[in-house]
This record gives sequence, C-alpha cells and structure tokens, in this order.
Amino acid sequence: MAESFTPAEQDVLRRYFTNLDQPVFALVNLPEVVKGALFARYSRSPKSLRRLFLDEFVRELDVEGDTTIDATIGLDRAEQLYERVFVEYGDDSVAQLGGVHLACEQASNVLTKILEWGRLASYLEQSTRYIAYDVRDSGRYRYFRDPDLLSSPLGARYIGDMDRIFDAYASAAVDVEEMVRATTPKAPGDSDFVYRAAVKAKALDAVRGMLPAAAQSNVGIYGSGQSYEALLLRMRSHPLPEARAYADLMLTELRKVIPSFLRRVDLPERGGVWSDYLADTRDATAELASELIDQSGPADAEASVTLVDFDPDAEAKVVAAALYPHTHLSEAALLDRVHDMSVEDRVRVLTAYAGERTNRRHQPGRALERAFYSFDVLADYGAFRDLQRHRMLSLDWQPLSCRHGFTRPPLVDEAGVADRFDEVMERSSELHDALLVDHAAQAPYAVALAYRVRFSMHLNARSAMHLTELRSTPQGHPAYRTVAQDMHRLISEQAGHHALAEMMRFVNHDSETELERLEAERRAEARRSPDTTD
Repeated sequence: MAESFTPAEQDVLRRYFTNLDQPVFALVNLPEVVKGALFARYSRSPKSLRRLFLDEFVRELDVEGDTTIDATIGLDRAEQLYERVFVEYGDDSVAQLGGVHLACEQASNVLTKILEWGRLASYLEQSTRYIAYDVRDSGRYRYFRDPDLLSSPLGARYIGDMDRIFDAYASAAVDVEEMVRATTPKAPGDSDFVYRAAVKAKALDAVRGMLPAAAQSNVGIYGSGQSYEALLLRMRSHPLPEARAYADLMLTELRKVIPSFLRRVDLPERGGVWSDYLADTRDATAELASELIDQSGPADAEASVTLVDFDPDAEAKVVAAALYPHTHLSEAALLDRVHDMSVEDRVRVLTAYAGERTNRRHQPGRALERAFYSFDVLADYGAFRDLQRHRMLSLDWQPLSCRHGFTRPPLVDEAGVADRFDEVMERSSELHDALLVDHAAQAPYAVALAYRVRFSMHLNARSAMHLTELRSTPQGHPAYRTVAQDMHRLISEQAGHHALAEMMRFVNHDSETELERLEAERRAEARRSPDTTD
C-alpha cells in the first residue's frame, strides 16, 4: 500500500528518502545520529518511517540547505566514485566500508526472519508489545496478501479467515487490557502515562500469539554492501515468493546509494550462479531428509529447552584462556598447569576475570568464548522472533507449522477470552493445512504466533551470558524469559559449569511480575521532561 503525501511533504521527503511510494527505501543526506534515532523510534511507533520523520523529526532539522537535493534520482557521482575504488582494489573487503540505512516496511512476520538472518548487519523490528494490530488501514488489516494465494481457489477463504483472526485479536486485546487495569491498580507515584503504557504492553503481550505470521511489520536495517549482497543472494534463492519479490525492491533502492557494491547480485554468471547453488543444495538436502528420516510420530507435548551438547572441560579451557595473555607459555602447556590447579585456584582466576560486574553490560572478555553449548528449543513463534535476532550464535530453525501445538498465556484464561484464543488457533491450523497442499511455501502465513517452532542455538559462554541476562529481565516477555532461565539452569546443573553460571550473575529467575514494563516505563519517564508525560 502506497502512502500519500502533500506536495509540501514530498518536497521535504525527496531530499532524504530514495523513493516516496515503495515499501523499501534508503535513508540518505541525514546525520548518522538522526538515522539511528529514527530507527529507534520506529520500533515503537505504528507510523511508517517517512510519516514518523515528518511528524517528529523534521522540525528539529535545518533542511533549508538541502533544497537542491533530490535523493529519488540516482547518485551518479557516487556511482563513479565507488566504481573507481572497487575496480582499483578489487576485493570484497571494500564492500564492508559502505553502509546503508534501509527501511523495509509491510513485510510479513515470515519475511522478517529471512531479512534478519545475517550476522553482519544491525536490525530493529517493530514491536508487537507497543503496536496494536486492531486498526484497519484503508479498510484492510495489516497482513500480507500473497498474489498467488489471492488468485487461487483459496484466496477468498484466506482473506476471510485472516479478517476473522484479526477481529478476534482486536476484541481480546480490549478485554485483557480491561482485566489487567481492574486487577492491577495504579501505584500512587505513577503517572497515567506510565501506567497506561505498562498495562497496554502486558495486554498486547498476552494476545500477540493470536496474530498470524502473515501480520506485517516494519524492519530497519543498517548494513554494509557486503552484508546486503549476501542477504540478497539468499533472498533471490528462497522458495517464498514474497522474499524474492522483496529482494528486487531492496536491490533497486540500494543501487541508488551503493551501486557498485551490488553489481554482481543479478549477473547470471555471478550472483545468479551463487543463488542457484543455495537453492540446489537446500532442495537436495530436503529431498534426502524426506527419504532417509522417518518423521512420523506424535507431536511434542510441551515446550522445552534441551542442552544437546557441551564441552566437559570448558571451565579449565576458559581459565587457561583468561591466563594466556599474561604468560609466555604455549596454550597446551598452560592448559596442563590449569588441570593441576585446585578448584579453589580456578575459581579465583574466574572471579578475578569477571571482576565486579555492577550491571549486565559489564561483560568479561573473550576467554568465555572457549566454552560452547548447543541447545534445542521448542517455544512459541513469538518468543523465537525475539531470540532469533541475537547475532553472536549459530541458529537455525525448522518450518513454521502447527505440528507442535500452541501456548496459551494464563492471562488469556483470567480475562475470559480463552474460547476466542482457541478458536483462532483452530482456524489458523485448518487454514495452514489447506494451504499446505498447493502453496507449501506460503502456508506459514496462516500460523498464529502462539504455535511452537523448533530451533537450535549453538553459542559460546560469552554469548550465553549476554542472551540469558538480557532475555530474563523482568520487563521481558514471559515466553522468552522461560527459555533464557532454562538455558542458564542447564549450564549450571547439566553441564556442571557452576563457576561459569555464577559469572552470569544478572540472570533473573524470579517469576512473572504483575506489569513487566512498569519499571522500564518509570525509568523512561524519569529521563523525559515532566511536560511530555501526559
């Protein structure tokens, strides 16, 4: 859906955005801090990025000096400069030095995970905690409408089922919010703004599982030319039509800013061969999996976190790695000495290495990267969406389906909307199964976020510290808090890495709080001026 802007708004926007009518566009001619602030605000606003810029940012900028700029026209001089550099050096590392802020709007929650696959870029996604999906835009709810599906015999059913799912979500959100407000009174010191925000976040957390994966979101990406090239090559080989079509939109906009870094993407003998390779290996492996692996059997009974693999000697290796920069010994000789140490001395080394961590952002160094853990996780797709965005780990996931059942938050039962929730799950499952026959790639659009997906995470202890401490904070969603808490418990109890687990001292094992976002909203209000809180 294209936005409409007044002639005056268009005059301002064309100076900073590479187009005014497409869901993908690059940001140019703006200070880096402004682009970063825009993306940060983006995740909690229901507005598009261009509208957000007009409403909240343009007044703070001096735009008079940019009246002659038109970012919607290709940047010929930049093309010439990049071409000379790229040809002169002829190395992929050159493409690491040119970065672009790219807005990716109206992407399904299936596509957002494809967009956020790469490690070498930064991503910021619109939050279901702050954005309610209860409003129709031009008479339509915010979900992706695949052209092939709409033109098929299932097209009318797809639209009808999606609309009913969103209707149920909207009504349930109102009822849950009213129940939370009735059972959790406002504290005397809290402003109406803080209380309303915390209540709304808790209600939307509870009902977000009713949203289908077709629900659209906005994603902000900052990446280098190299990271965008890798992303586009993957997307152009993907079985999902939305991903392939979206890759074309992205390539068009990126070539307005960093054209030479992406010149290989659609060359048949370069990027075309690369994308074909990715598709061929994926299809060949899937065919063998179907042939060799018996996948029949009952569905999983409940969500779980399993520690599949770990290094029994990890703590000794971490101690040796911590001492290594301070000695002249080889790593093998040093490890022998560590094995001869007493437990008390090893603990002394790790205690010194961790130091006085006064908050979770104080992280020890790379010695913790010598320990590794492999987890197999079964959690609802909503929790997966948050955990998938962590970069410093190896993560892969299985197809999104309704096979593993769904999770229903207790708050849904307490608010008396369990029947509506379960009806959405049934409708979601039946639509998914119907689509699976002739539209297997698009079938995940029908799957509600409450349905579980299985995924694996392989990470080192330093990454585990960051993930478990961040995702177990009281303001986090209960679904991924449970995963983070279980991971930490397994590191300590099953792996027996008690000293490493102790270093992860900011993992929070408290049970669910009444209003998860309340303390965070209080802190945010304290940073704002008093006249902006209501």
